Amino acid sequence: MNPLRIQHNVATSRFEAPVEGGVAECAYRLQGEVMNIVHTEVPPASEGHGVAAVLVQAALAYARARGHKVRPSCSYVRAYMRRHPDTLDLLESP
Repeated sequence: MNPLRIQHNVATSRFEAPVEGGVAECAYRLQGEVMNIVHTEVPPASEGHGVAAVLVQAALAYARARGHKVRPSCSYVRAYMRRHPDTLDLLESP
């Protein structure tokens, strides 16, 4: 698999990358200072190659750089953050 070219599409509030089978995406809604990550999707032809993880890394780096907290509404993002404790400081306070 070629290196991913991740783009932040501000107009559609998503991080995206062209991949085999289409476009992979990590979509969010910015609600004040909270980045609610609502959906991550990778076309079936590109599943299992770490594409979703790279998209989520980009989204979390964006949140960190702007001082946003994260609400991981997407189950993949919740699991990713549990597997990467260095991201837990980004979680929105309950």
